[in-house]
Amino acid sequence: MLCRLFAAGLFIAAGTFAEAVAESYDYIVVGSGPGGAPVAANLARAGYSVALLEAGVDLGNNKNYSEIYNFIAAGNDEKSRWDFFVKHSNDEAREAKYEKTTWRTTNGSFYVGLDPPKGSTRLGIYYPRAATLGGCAMHNGGICTLPNDADWDYIAKVTGDDDWLAKNMRKYFEKMEANEYLPPNTPGHGYDGYVNTTISDPSFMKEDSDLQKLTSQLIAHTGGDAGRDVNAPDPNRDQATGVFGMASHADRNGKRAGTNTLLKRTLADPAKFKLSIQLETLVTRIIINWEDGKPSATGVEVLRGSHQYEADPLYDGKKGRFARIYAKKEVIISGGTFNSPQILKLSGIGPAKELKKFHIPLVKDLPGVGENLGDNYEAGLQSLASKPLNGSAGATVVVFLKTPTARKTRNIQAWCGSFSFEGFWPGFPAEYGPSQYECAMVHINPRSQAGYVRLRSDDPQQMPEINLNFFAKGGDEDLTELLDAAKTFRKAINSVGAPITPFNERHPCPGVDRHCTDAAQKEFIKLQSYSHHATSTCAIGRAGDRMAVLDSKFRVRGVGNLRVVDASAFPKVPGAFPVCPTFMIAEKASADILADVKKGQ
Repeated sequence: MLCRLFAAGLFIAAGTFAEAVAESYDYIVVGSGPGGAPVAANLARAGYSVALLEAGVDLGNNKNYSEIYNFIAAGNDEKSRWDFFVKHSNDEAREAKYEKTTWRTTNGSFYVGLDPPKGSTRLGIYYPRAATLGGCAMHNGGICTLPNDADWDYIAKVTGDDDWLAKNMRKYFEKMEANEYLPPNTPGHGYDGYVNTTISDPSFMKEDSDLQKLTSQLIAHTGGDAGRDVNAPDPNRDQATGVFGMASHADRNGKRAGTNTLLKRTLADPAKFKLSIQLETLVTRIIINWEDGKPSATGVEVLRGSHQYEADPLYDGKKGRFARIYAKKEVIISGGTFNSPQILKLSGIGPAKELKKFHIPLVKDLPGVGENLGDNYEAGLQSLASKPLNGSAGATVVVFLKTPTARKTRNIQAWCGSFSFEGFWPGFPAEYGPSQYECAMVHINPRSQAGYVRLRSDDPQQMPEINLNFFAKGGDEDLTELLDAAKTFRKAINSVGAPITPFNERHPCPGVDRHCTDAAQKEFIKLQSYSHHATSTCAIGRAGDRMAVLDSKFRVRGVGNLRVVDASAFPKVPGAFPVCPTFMIAEKASADILADVKKGQ
């Protein structure tokens, strides 16, 4: 297929840009992740010329990326990695206790831990992103869970736009989904979309195995069953707890589905849609035109070449070839939660004080750009059984909880099975052998969204400063909820009995039959929690909210012909896993853009 695409001149790789790329398109989309890819494809399919700009290369035929079960290999692959390093707080003493702290040694290699070799430089907390055609949907674990309905209704409430109500957002899920695990025409699901969805095989529950016994205890303590549809349109879904099957954006053969596959399908379509994918193209600035005293986006400036961004492990400081690309209609920024605010700020759109510090001419003072950074807190109850655990390799289930101090909705999504996952660091994860068992917990709707993404300089190749400011607000309440969840899972798995028990717990209460204090366990969770679902740095909000960056149609406030469509647009973290919600908002944004065209706006 790729040979045909090259021959058609539609798929443009490094080294072929100068002759092949037109100077202008109807739309420019920056970034090919779950925000940008659907928007670019939908606009092209609607008959418009679209330039999709991606800083990385296409790895869609590499099995580390195309096969969902290889996500650990993909996450560690320097061919796509952008290595960001973040902080969890401004408390240096607290930061110094993070056990997976990453350092650069004097020979250029990474060291992970708290006792680095002499002369090492502290880098911080590792937070990898993916620079490849398809974005982070090409290296993630693939979990596709919709948020609580209340998360969509919240956006409708703060914007006054009822299009965001959960009952109205469901159609975008149905449009994007190609469901493979339910009977055709099951209400609330789609069957003709581009995001294939499958669910973990519940047949392991018919086995006489250790993993079946452990899952049975999870069901006994929390309810549910291993084949339950996690994305069912249940009117009471925000309160639905217990065990569910784990849905993934992959087909029944384990092939990733979504961004990369949609773009390839669009390029290969006999209709010859006008989509130009330009790889190894780093966007450095939005071109602004002032007409009648009002700013509007008319294009972007780029650097063409490989490894142009400092986060790339193969970056060598060299600058690629400078170019400008123009948009006749709009520029859509979909660079992700870290890079979208960076691009806006480098273009003069952001907090005036910060831009002045780096001598960036002010286009629009929007103090919310780069602020409001939020993320799900993640932690885990990890234990070692008294024997190697037997059972099917895919015996992993989702568990939702509503802990005693939860607010209005369920507040924990976990996935439980014989695996080890303790966050991210170069070379992750650590394996503890065939007796390992973990319930990895994701906290829904954290009370604190006090993080930020701020410039270090006016250099578009330099990574920004990123501080998630974990637990800055409502920290004790959120830690209590995580600990209560850990207690539920501890009780459930320890109820399975010998010879699987007793478990030797690794964390948050190490040892066999230990009785750790709540304070000690909460301190462990606070110091060692991690995350990889950053959102909300270009948040949608109501008119009059000075921290709102976007209106309800994704338009950047005060700047014409410019939108942001990616996870940075959510005003708060959506549910436990943002990838499928981001596909949904991309579908909504596509509809909004085309509706504006129809109106002549």
